[in-house]
Amino acid sequence: MSESIDAPGAVLFSEPGARWRTIAYGPALCAIILLVEVIRGGAIHWFGLLFCGLLLAGFVWLQVVAGKRHISVELTADTLREGTETLALRDIAEVLPEDDEESWDYEDWQSARALGELSGVPRRRKGIGLKLTDGRLVQAWARDHVTLRAELTAALERSNGGSVEEKEAQ
Repeated sequence: MSESIDAPGAVLFSEPGARWRTIAYGPALCAIILLVEVIRGGAIHWFGLLFCGLLLAGFVWLQVVAGKRHISVELTADTLREGTETLALRDIAEVLPEDDEESWDYEDWQSARALGELSGVPRRRKGIGLKLTDGRLVQAWARDHVTLRAELTAALERSNGGSVEEKEAQ
């Protein structure tokens, strides 16, 4: 069974922020070096390669945990989660137009607060201007900002369309 797009738990857009498989890259490189040492003959640096592999895996594990916590994005039919901050779609009034690449002027939303607990839009991500129902401007962000913008706009249209139809039915 597949979930409906309008179901509250259905994920419309997701970026993991980091992938667990990256933890294996350092130990895999150390294993390749160990294999080369075994094939080549001579001294084999068991302790050094094991220590380096574990050290690399530990540091990358910290980065993956931080990436999954602080730069992951998830859009459902009800909420937009940017890192550790979750924003209800009913609190978003509109998705603002993209910035003009050829313009010398900044849009007001480009200097607005970025969602999440980071000080700004994370590296290699692009901001999307949002106007909230209370009039404030904020920036959502994603690596695949085009898809997030399209899915967020469609989700807002569905939620606004649904609320108008419900009001007319009453």
